[in-house]
Formats: sequence, C-alpha cells, structure tokens
Amino acid sequence: MIMKLVVFVMSRYKLLSLSFLLLFIWSASAQYKYEREHRIKKNQFPAEARAFIAEKLENARKIRYYRETDSTKVSYEAKFKVDKLHYSVEFDEKGQLEDIEILIKEVDIPDETFSAIAAYLESNFSNYRLRRIQQQYPVNENETVEETLRNAFQNLLLPTIRYEIMVSGKKDNGFEDYEILFDYSGEFIKMRKSLPVNYDHILY
Repeated sequence: MIMKLVVFVMSRYKLLSLSFLLLFIWSASAQYKYEREHRIKKNQFPAEARAFIAEKLENARKIRYYRETDSTKVSYEAKFKVDKLHYSVEFDEKGQLEDIEILIKEVDIPDETFSAIAAYLESNFSNYRLRRIQQQYPVNENETVEETLRNAFQNLLLPTIRYEIMVSGKKDNGFEDYEILFDYSGEFIKMRKSLPVNYDHILY
C-alpha cells in the first residue's frame, strides 16, 4: 500500500513538473510574435488599399506589394519612393490604412531617443547589429488620414511617431532577427521575431 502511494505521488509530481515546464516554454515563446513577409502581385493586394494608393499617393514610384503575417494578424504593405525617400504604407486585411513608414538612418533619430533605444538593445542582447530603421506614423483618432499623410511626407518629428527597428540580435541560441517597436522617446513597445521570407525580400 505504501509503495503504491509513493508511486502515485511520484507520477503526480512528474505530471505537474511536465505541466509547469510546458507552461514555461509557452510563456517564453509567447513573448514574441513571429513575422514573415513575402512579395505579392498587385491584384493580390486589397482593392480598397489599391484605390487609396491611386488616389492619395499619385507621386509614388516603383511600387512593390507585400503580404505580412505574424501569429495574430495579416497585413499588407506597399513600398515605394517619393523624392528620393523610401516609404512603406501598411494596411489591414480590409484595406484600411494602419501606418506610414520612412526608411531612415541612426543619425535621423534624436540623440536622447537613440540612447534609450541603444540601452534597451544592450540590456537584451549580448551583441546586435542594426539592419533597418523606420520612422513610423500610425493612424490615430486625434488626426485625419490626410493629416497623417501630410505629417509623414513632410517627415515631421512628432510625439506620436514611433521607431521600428530591425535588429540581428544575439542571445543564448545565437543571432536571430527581431523587429522591435519604440515610441518617440525610445521606450520599448513590442518585439517580434522575423522569420526567413518565402520569396525574394527586396526592401525597395
């Protein structure tokens, strides 16, 4: 009887240990969303988004269309050049504008903001390389779409902008690619891992 009790307790202990282990692994993986982007044809882009581009972005040149997926959503992105600057415009599945981004360099970020971003990266990676920096203008309830467009194409530094940074960061398992979002002051917002693309990932 005692032996059966010991076996029962040990089996329950192993079961609980396994449950805690699985919960820990799930929690760790849930910290990151996994992003994958691939190029698509124009006719695969949402019709409403295509109409928006034709109406609002008539000066855009060399437009390329992409579909982006992560663990929670699907979005669409058009990338193009205007006045020698590289832009990307992101839409949801229904073709509604979500944000506008401009490709920038480290020197384009205010010093205090970049210091805060660098401090976050240094504390979360043993080593890292910046691969891409974009200045993001998200659509918000306090301004119209036309105002968001004007702010983005005038490249204004506003408290509502964000910085989306692609980083090749080293942790215990070596280097992996991450897409990290920071606010105007350099405060961390969110992070997601970037998976290898399915098709030629031509940025611009």
